[in-house]
Amino acid sequence: MTERLSDVYVVDAVRTPVGKYGGALSTVRPDDLGAGVLRALLDRTPQLDPARIDDVFLGNANGAGEENRNVARMAVLLAQLPVSVPGVTVNRLCGSGMEAVIQAFRAIAVGDASIAVAGGVESMSRAPWVLPKPERAFPAGPQQLSSTTLGWRMVNPKMPDRWTVALGEGAELVADRHGVTREEQDAFALSSHRKAASAWRTGLFDSEVVPVDGVDLARDEPLRETASLQALGTLRPAFRQGGSVTAGNSSPLSDGAAALLLADAAGLEATGREPLARISACAVSALEPPYFGTGPVEAVRRALTKAGRGIGTLTAFELNEAFAAQALACLRAWPELDPAVVNPRGGALALGHPLGASGARITGAAAHQLAAAGSGTAVASLCIGVGQGLAIILER
Repeated sequence: MTERLSDVYVVDAVRTPVGKYGGALSTVRPDDLGAGVLRALLDRTPQLDPARIDDVFLGNANGAGEENRNVARMAVLLAQLPVSVPGVTVNRLCGSGMEAVIQAFRAIAVGDASIAVAGGVESMSRAPWVLPKPERAFPAGPQQLSSTTLGWRMVNPKMPDRWTVALGEGAELVADRHGVTREEQDAFALSSHRKAASAWRTGLFDSEVVPVDGVDLARDEPLRETASLQALGTLRPAFRQGGSVTAGNSSPLSDGAAALLLADAAGLEATGREPLARISACAVSALEPPYFGTGPVEAVRRALTKAGRGIGTLTAFELNEAFAAQALACLRAWPELDPAVVNPRGGALALGHPLGASGARITGAAAHQLAAAGSGTAVASLCIGVGQGLAIILER
């Protein structure tokens, strides 16, 4: 007889303020950002013996710079956790932070772990340029560097050109397919900034945002309280002549980290904490790479089916806003979803999108919203470059 899977609880969730590209967090190494959120989780849970942590899972989308050599393990050591605490780094591009949460969830559910930390980190500011090793020694001609900040590089020539379009052009394709206008995108972006500004003013982020040592950054740096439709309307299309996707309705390049403390019932008792939420299901999906933006649609459907829940009954829905065009296209697939529960504290258009951290950020945000509500069901979901979607269901 198959044993019942263990319940898995989100005990706590923290994140750094998000820094803009080249901004306040650009002086901080990604392994230090990761160590900071690990340390913050433990400082907020003084009853927990850190040696009880069975594993640390961190998502990271780059891996080519200072986060190389397994940034999860580096963060464990830099945070001065016991050397007996392991760490593993996972990569599902924009979904890496949520993938880390899902892998920790599975480990606890099947009994491989009782207490785990899961999260993600990205410094897009510090992502290096890389130089491929030449196929033959001592090349005489010029060599090409590639930026690892975002998007395709060193593409396999066997990959069809139609699959390797830039992420912004993919957003344009999604807008074309789903009839999302420039005006709708700008209005959605403005709403994201306004909700995020309100959340900061009213202290809604106080329970989850932790400071970064040595950095004077009190809140998310990409946020623009003075954003207006007029200002957004003056921006030129960024990816296609005559297009509708601009810098103003796209998520900005960003830096940041986030982490969640997960436990089964015995581990929860060891923390001495009341959990924020319980993870009940997760799902992944895939589709044609250029239309990656609508990846959440099928992932959310699968996850809700597993959880036995309907999208019309959700208490909170954290949908990562990679682009306004793709977020709006996803929302059109869920006409029964209450718009008021979607990103009530703003989304990545205003808060930023540090790739490897975003999945953990939105999962933690959903957990905190459930705790504030006292009960309910929440979804967190992201689109993922190269055509994937990821979703997780939380309940309280």
